[in-house]
Amino acid sequence: MPVIRYQQLIKSPIEVCFDLASNVDIHTQTTLQSKEGIKDDVTTIKICD
Repeated sequence: MPVIRYQQLIKSPIEVCFDLASNVDIHTQTTLQSKEGIKDDVTTIKICD
């Protein structure tokens, strides 16, 4: 299986980065071109709490 590694530096508090990374709404917006979707149309919750 191929391994993809990606690194991006962001000047923001870790809490903001975590909240954005775990937000389903943000994930949905960033994956429109790849046509990824959320199972069972869950689009308004955080992935982690």
